[in-house]
Amino acid sequence: MVGKNTCKGIALLILLFSFSFATRVGDVTTVEGGRSNYLVGYGLVVGLKGTGDGKSTLFTIRSIANMLNRMGIVVDPRRMTTKNVAAVMVTAKLPPYAKPGMKVDVEVSSIGDAKSLEGGALLLTPLRGPDGEVYALAQGQILIGGYEARGRGAQQTKNTPTVGRIPDGGVVERELPLQTTSNEISLYLDNPSFSLAKLIQDRINAEFGAQIATAIDGSTIRLRKPEGMNPVEFLARVEDTRIDVPSVARVVVDSRSGIVLFGGDVTINPVSVAVGSLTVTIRETPEVVQPPPLSPGETKVVPRTELKVEEKEARILQIRGATVSQLVESLNKIGATPREIISVLQAIKAAGALRAKLEVI
Repeated sequence: MVGKNTCKGIALLILLFSFSFATRVGDVTTVEGGRSNYLVGYGLVVGLKGTGDGKSTLFTIRSIANMLNRMGIVVDPRRMTTKNVAAVMVTAKLPPYAKPGMKVDVEVSSIGDAKSLEGGALLLTPLRGPDGEVYALAQGQILIGGYEARGRGAQQTKNTPTVGRIPDGGVVERELPLQTTSNEISLYLDNPSFSLAKLIQDRINAEFGAQIATAIDGSTIRLRKPEGMNPVEFLARVEDTRIDVPSVARVVVDSRSGIVLFGGDVTINPVSVAVGSLTVTIRETPEVVQPPPLSPGETKVVPRTELKVEEKEARILQIRGATVSQLVESLNKIGATPREIISVLQAIKAAGALRAKLEVI
């Protein structure tokens, strides 16, 4: 058996060269009370083709017994089987300003040992918010994006068949409480920034020709509605106000796929980088050892391990880049793999030579 610890792959570099972009205030802010809310509930999926929870999942059996008892059917949980039923957690995201009667998509995830939710239907399930109140009811046929096929000697699974979705499977039953004053409304920045907050404040005041916007901090802008103006019309005009948002100096690295995204204004100070390549090879060669003839010994398999470490000569490259294109060119000259690129960027950032925020996801 041979195992190698090597770094191989191709890094995909995405370059953004725009230093600023025009956008709407509504695209970078959220109106007070305009946030989404998450709901969760516990339910049962029925109608499965023998792929439900087994007898070891006791909470599924007890849930079925309790449900039947509420319907006037008394059963003994000890004599029940649950192959066609699965216990699930049901989640949904309630959009801002949701009203009773609106429909939302529902996610269903198995919490027992069910093999698949394919073909199942979710029974009526109340969905509760963090305050414990019921805000929606969910029910319907489950759609899954995978499958599981099995026989006595083999099985094949695609994606995750124990997670499904019910489009429009939830119905809003209760309106979320919203407390706002009629004359003052707050805007919250999606990405807090003092400079952006001041920019939005100035643009809104210029749009209305009055001091109606005040930046409280880097994430909050307080709005004062003009007298006699409809609140919906006022917020629509605020959201449609155009601003020039400067791009953030940022480098984002996806460690799994090797994708590296550079902001258009990323620069670096002069720095030298050395990149080496280390390869570790482990070879297992089991050897059968026979005892001497007519001896009481036993035949045994003795492991033989061969360990080999190779380290190529390190490459040293002096980077004098001041722009994104020069930085990318320098990394390409190094010939670094995705993992090496991540290490190089982290080292450059630690040395204080990278003039940008580094995010590894």
